[in-house]
Amino acid sequence: MAMIERSDTGAVARLTLNAPERLNALSDAMLAALMAELDTLAGQDHIRAVIIAGAGKAFCAGHDLNEMTLGRAAADDGQAYFADLFGRCAAVMMAIRALPQPVIAEVHGVAAAAGCQLVASCDMAVAAEGTRFGVNGVNIGLFCSTPMVALSRAVPRKQAFEMLTTGAFVNADRACEIGLINRAVAPDALQSATMELAQTVADKLGGAVRIGKRAFYEQLEMGVEQAYLHTGSVMTQNMMMAETAEGIEAFLSKRSPNWSQ
Repeated sequence: MAMIERSDTGAVARLTLNAPERLNALSDAMLAALMAELDTLAGQDHIRAVIIAGAGKAFCAGHDLNEMTLGRAAADDGQAYFADLFGRCAAVMMAIRALPQPVIAEVHGVAAAAGCQLVASCDMAVAAEGTRFGVNGVNIGLFCSTPMVALSRAVPRKQAFEMLTTGAFVNADRACEIGLINRAVAPDALQSATMELAQTVADKLGGAVRIGKRAFYEQLEMGVEQAYLHTGSVMTQNMMMAETAEGIEAFLSKRSPNWSQ
């Protein structure tokens, strides 16, 4: 059984975390499989949107605590293993951000600890009503410091700090209020709502969305003046695309654009 199941619908790729018996925990094998899929997608321009979902009753329960416990058997009590594990997990999260295509989390059941980090790392998220989100490591004495990086960049800092220090879960409605997800929908509408969002993105000019996603994250790290200089350069680059000229001409002519990508 594949750790990640991929299925494509037109220009939308769907990656399903496929370890339901472990609540899709981010085990060593799961992290490796997810990174491999992201590496492949990075070079596939015909894919213009990506969905990450989970099989079974939960989206993702976070790191695999059984594997982490086994890691302590090493002579250094697992220090090297843990450093490597958290580094590999961070690399996956950064790969999502660096992926040219927008990535949408399709969330149900539970997204806990590194699973919540995965949601926060995606560009957008749609969740089923009743889903619970938490960075609850503090409840077992492990502060979710690496999940904190993505979470604190996705939601207001006081909300993030409360979640991190109390270990309390928030429901889908609250997650929507604080900006962790884009919307909450009825459970039976989750897959169709996520696909609708992905298809809307996939219908846009792929080249424009690719440079736009990169610029979105780049400008967030800049001061306002530098951000305007940078994004002005990006928009100029975008305007030089033949497909953009076609899009503008099509709009002025009140017709659909004839895009090759």
